[in-house]
Amino acid sequence: MSDIPVGISTCLLGKEVRHDGGHKHSRYCTQVLSKHFEFRSICPELEAGLGVPRPAIHLREYPEGIRLIETRGTADHTEAMQAFIDQIIPSLADLRGYILMAKSPSCGMERIKVHNENGQVVRRDGRGMFAEALIKAYPLMPVEEEGRLNDDTLRENFIERVFAYDDWMQNVAGECLTAKALIEFHTRHKFQLLAHSEKIYRELGPMLGDLKSEPLEDIADRYIRSFMDAMNKRVSRGSHMNAMQHLMGYLRDSMGDEDRKVLMEQMEAYRRGEVPLVVPMTLLRMAQRREPVDYLHAQKYLTPYPDELGLRNRV
Repeated sequence: MSDIPVGISTCLLGKEVRHDGGHKHSRYCTQVLSKHFEFRSICPELEAGLGVPRPAIHLREYPEGIRLIETRGTADHTEAMQAFIDQIIPSLADLRGYILMAKSPSCGMERIKVHNENGQVVRRDGRGMFAEALIKAYPLMPVEEEGRLNDDTLRENFIERVFAYDDWMQNVAGECLTAKALIEFHTRHKFQLLAHSEKIYRELGPMLGDLKSEPLEDIADRYIRSFMDAMNKRVSRGSHMNAMQHLMGYLRDSMGDEDRKVLMEQMEAYRRGEVPLVVPMTLLRMAQRREPVDYLHAQKYLTPYPDELGLRNRV
């Protein structure tokens, strides 16, 4: 499998492109994720022509909208940034995810300070100009800030979404779209959907029940929007328990009484927070390998991303 194309803020790769000539090297990105992701780095401020080093900038709110202004002065870089955004955004359609630098007036995904015309902070709910354009242009693309990847649950969720989105883009989107491809995608991800949102899981099945009721492109568009919305929801221990119990039902006839007892004990231990998710999932995968069930063989819930990432060891 080739590496998955993922965008990233250049400073996170250790490149000295920040306004003060420094970087924000993320070793998790360069030493772990780089083994699976093909990073495409962008520094909007540098590539918009602001140079290194450069004056610090921030977001200012005027009656006509948000502007990108130097913090110590009145120099306005909004047009330069917008020109760069207009040029680069169309070239990012093949990306499967994006990792942004937090607190940046260009790359920050959330909680960015917004100043008034006099440079005073008036709110903290802004979004960097580049991040805003990226998320608006590609609402389905998984996007996360590097700092939030230090949270075990957020990290696991983001990477799971990247791999699921990559599956869609490779096997269903665009010229690959057929009724068969859409149904097979749904089949592969059923247990993931169930874990993330039982409500959306129960809505998407009937949606695919009559693929001739409207153009297939329209159904696929509604489907993937709902699917990615579900995948964005964090999975509780109870929801994982529900999905594992459904999965266990397919293995019931092939498991001995003692194996079932041990599996249930470890599932309950997981629900109580005594063991990580990898423990009951490993037992389920072992049972599937001993007595393979065709329907479960393709289930992404069993292996949503490479094991060496170790994500289920910490959730």
